[in-house]
Amino acid sequence: MKRLPCKHNLSLCDNKSLLKSLSLLFILAIMLCQTSLVVADPWPQILGPNRDGISQEKNLISSWPAAGPKINWRVTGGIGMSGIVVDRGQVITMVESNQQQTVIALAAGSGKVVWQTPVAPAYKNAMGPGSRATPTIAGDQVFIFTGEGILAALDFESGKIQWIHNVVKDLKGKPAEYGMASSPLVIGNQVIVTAGAANGAVVAFDTKTGKQNWQTGNETTGYSSAAILNVNGEQQLVAFTGSALLGIQPTGGQLLWRYPYVTDYNCNIVTPISINGDVFISSGENHGCVLLSIQKQAGQYAVKEKWTSLTSRSVMRNEWQTSVLLDGYLYGMDNVGSAGPVTHLTCINAVTGERVWQQLRFGKSNLSAADGKLFISTMKGELVIVKASPDGYQELGRATVIETTRQAPVISNGQLYLRDNQKIVCIDLKK
Repeated sequence: MKRLPCKHNLSLCDNKSLLKSLSLLFILAIMLCQTSLVVADPWPQILGPNRDGISQEKNLISSWPAAGPKINWRVTGGIGMSGIVVDRGQVITMVESNQQQTVIALAAGSGKVVWQTPVAPAYKNAMGPGSRATPTIAGDQVFIFTGEGILAALDFESGKIQWIHNVVKDLKGKPAEYGMASSPLVIGNQVIVTAGAANGAVVAFDTKTGKQNWQTGNETTGYSSAAILNVNGEQQLVAFTGSALLGIQPTGGQLLWRYPYVTDYNCNIVTPISINGDVFISSGENHGCVLLSIQKQAGQYAVKEKWTSLTSRSVMRNEWQTSVLLDGYLYGMDNVGSAGPVTHLTCINAVTGERVWQQLRFGKSNLSAADGKLFISTMKGELVIVKASPDGYQELGRATVIETTRQAPVISNGQLYLRDNQKIVCIDLKK
């Protein structure tokens, strides 16, 4: 059989080589695409995608450049304790603007305002001004909870208010002393917050209509944001109120179990963490921490303490900072004394409760984890990079980037976002 002439003068062997090369290039392109997908991890709610303070992003820097962190943009924000959320090119938080609590959306690439929506009058009490809770992005909606307890749903694209309720007032609840701080939790078609009302410590609303679905529990309010956790193999809504930890059936709101946990000033603030199906909670004010096992027997739930570390000798007293769980170890801020004037960065064995190491007098800070590292924001406005390892404290970088803040760093698409009472900053973390 004659070989057909080819104007490109390529033999059959050449064609095979070309096809092989093209195949390799195609595979390489797919790998690069997959790598970029790993980087583009949203941060749509408090504590990130899974409410555990952990981003799955990879290939992040391990130290700051010699010239300092690369600032992509820095823009004017405003007063408030509300955290930042990021999804689909928008950075959203709450600030006080023109004497109103205002939800603002910024373009992630430039920091320019996309929209801003006032939702309530300016909020202030003896503990300070501004909204406390962090917004939540779910689908085409943004949910916010104001300092006095107003829950609202906004359109993600335009910021238009879809529905709004004064939850605390409507349920005849009692506002928390420091202000309402429960960041909305979205489960399916429900948005859930704490209200501190009689038989309504926790309340759920339909995300689309705003209609109340259920309310449960009779507890003081507290400041924690609820989470969906694996509780002994079962998905449960776990809410940390000012007086107890509650396990709730997420669809209908039935109270499954209760563990009393009373802290001075109702200062239960952190979000509960699931550890191999058990539940970890911690509080400051010299209260301490506990790991709970919840077992179901004959249709009833029994709560047992696997280990406790309480009072002034506790291994972990989280004041407002939720610890992060990495490979069986908890990394967090141990605040010493009432109102915690001294704070140690601490690593403990999550299963046994034993302290592994401490960096003494690290200072009041907050933290998030990604790519095997802890990204820590100090109240002095520093960003510290620490290797996440049980082998000991290893600082990789430290730089001042902002003014006083209590916020944890937010990591999304290779960028780190942080705010104080004046500015919002975006920092490049890509290698």
